Amino acid sequence: MESPEPSFRRRLLMDALTVLAADAQAQVGWLVRHAVMTDEIALDFDHAFRMAEGLAEEGQLARAVLADLREIDVILREMSGGENADRWTREALSTDEGWALVRRLARRVLVAELGKWQACLPEITVIR
Repeated sequence: MESPEPSFRRRLLMDALTVLAADAQAQVGWLVRHAVMTDEIALDFDHAFRMAEGLAEEGQLARAVLADLREIDVILREMSGGENADRWTREALSTDEGWALVRRLARRVLVAELGKWQACLPEITVIR
């Protein structure tokens, strides 16, 4: 199977980071609008993160941001598991320190790549 264009893969990553970087209230609104659970935020990032190294190799992503992307991945993985279910509620988006740290890192990557972190949250298509 052929890999999607670099610009498409980069956009997927930037969109996932935009949702991670958003204020908790905006994240909750995005979840409600798309009728998805909180873990969708992390799943979207996980899918896009898998392409980050390739994007950096192709010159589509600064190598300097890879460390922050890896840290986001580690934090989200550490938050996973049934014993951490309370960290995946909509309320936790505004109270959990893990989400706050992920938000700061995502903002830093967006500023490095785009010059700003605030943007309209992306639309998604949910297949049910």
